[in-house]
Amino acid sequence: MELPKGLLTSVFVFLSLLSFSFAVGRPRGVSLEKASFYEGGTEFKCLSNGRIIPMDHVNDDYCDCEDGSDEPGTSACSNGLFYCENKPYKGSYIMSSRVNDGICDCCDGSDEYDGTISCENTCEKLFAEIRAQQEAFREKQEQGYKVKLEYIQKGKRAKDEKVARLSELERTKETLVQVRNGAEELKNAAEEPEKEAKDKHEAAWNAVKEERRKAKEAVVAGEAFAELDVNQDGIVDIPELQNHQEFDIDSDGTVSDEEAKEYLEDSDSCDLPTFTEKIWPNIKEIYKPPSPPEEVPAGEGEEATAAPVEEQPEGSDPRTVPPILHEDVKVVEGGSKEEEDKYRYSDDEDLYNDEDDEEEEDDELEDEDDLEADYDISKKRRGRRNKSEKTEGEDDEEKMPDYDEETKKLIAVADEARNNYNDADRKVRDMETEITGIKSYMELDFGPEEEFAALKGQCFEYTDREYTYKLCPFEKTSQRPKAGGMETSLGNWGHWHGPAEDKYDAMKYENGQGCWNGPSRTCHVNFHCGAENALTGASEPSRCEYQFEFTTPARCAAPDSREHAVHEEL
Repeated sequence: MELPKGLLTSVFVFLSLLSFSFAVGRPRGVSLEKASFYEGGTEFKCLSNGRIIPMDHVNDDYCDCEDGSDEPGTSACSNGLFYCENKPYKGSYIMSSRVNDGICDCCDGSDEYDGTISCENTCEKLFAEIRAQQEAFREKQEQGYKVKLEYIQKGKRAKDEKVARLSELERTKETLVQVRNGAEELKNAAEEPEKEAKDKHEAAWNAVKEERRKAKEAVVAGEAFAELDVNQDGIVDIPELQNHQEFDIDSDGTVSDEEAKEYLEDSDSCDLPTFTEKIWPNIKEIYKPPSPPEEVPAGEGEEATAAPVEEQPEGSDPRTVPPILHEDVKVVEGGSKEEEDKYRYSDDEDLYNDEDDEEEEDDELEDEDDLEADYDISKKRRGRRNKSEKTEGEDDEEKMPDYDEETKKLIAVADEARNNYNDADRKVRDMETEITGIKSYMELDFGPEEEFAALKGQCFEYTDREYTYKLCPFEKTSQRPKAGGMETSLGNWGHWHGPAEDKYDAMKYENGQGCWNGPSRTCHVNFHCGAENALTGASEPSRCEYQFEFTTPARCAAPDSREHAVHEEL
């Protein structure tokens, strides 16, 4: 009986496989590390439960073991594993179900041995690519390690210099503190007589200013008294206060006798001294002087003329009488010196009964400009009031006279003592600042050999489509929009954050700017070996938590000299 051609081929392949497997002592699909389980004897123990089966049941295309360990070279067991040799590349395992499935899974094609398809051996190509990558990394590692050795030397030298400098500063500081203490004693000794002399001078000046203030206040009070004393009898009484609505305490529209009397210190009247001393201080903030007469505009289309000044009848209200300006009164609002002289009169001149002056004034007032000059009379009267009101504020502008020569000498001595003390104090403070900086530097962990010290004081940036990220080792991390805008803190230096076996593998930056309705930002920085320092990547794996990738020679280990030799396989 003749067997089908396909069956004959399968039987041939099976017998070849079986004879080859036993010839080399390791069945197809078994790795070298597990070869001992399939060697010698006529029996095989299943790897998971120890079940014993005949050795000829291994790779017989029937699954006898629960773990599929009896069929490493066939697809009989769905949970079995087939080992690809992949020389000169690296070996790997695939699921046994992929054996002879028409797809090349092993780069050497050993998983498709039944001849159904032909697999190209790509292991050489993969091996070459990996070797090129390894060679590039080895070269980068060598370059980086050379730089790292320089970093180590600089780091150790910097630390030694810091230690020596700190010792020197602490010794020098003691001397400078003694010098400062001595300068402070001299300063205090020089400032005491200086202060006494300056206080004496300033007290005398304050007394002068107070007398001037009182005198000016008395003038203001006198003007107010004259304005209140309507009948000019030298007394201000209740009826005269009742003419001023500002004294209406209950705001009922009238000033009652009781209200007026209250402002008169429970008296019916007062004279000028009493008014100046007791009444004026209480009413000066609320008292309103009489309003100046308003200018009557000229009729439309008519030439402006001034009405003749009529003689005032006896007993008329003096507040309606144009003011008499004295030589000691200055024009406050506008007007040149000629205008001021034009309207200056003595106390004895009768402005209203002098017919010559009246005629001259009538002539002058025919011009519209002279009407404005005439109105300056009332402006001058307001100027007197304004001048009086400014009296108190002008005290602040008065300049104190220079100190006498003796006081100036004391000030010069004290100034020199102060300068000497300030110089000594500045030297101590500068030294303390430097000491604090050195101690802060020495508290930082720059690696087992100070190799990371070279990163201190530098900043590195990385830009993606939206942001520019910045890393300043041992200080801070941040980001800012690429298009421009405010910088956002992603965290300040916290600590090394690598695994227990190598903590220098990563850094942690904490307490950055808070997210909207979220926690403060933090940043995890992964360190990699590189020929130069560079921030190579940035991402936000989760909200408010950022991750940087950073290469630096400080992370490069010494290259293994054995890697220079060519290996037959990886």
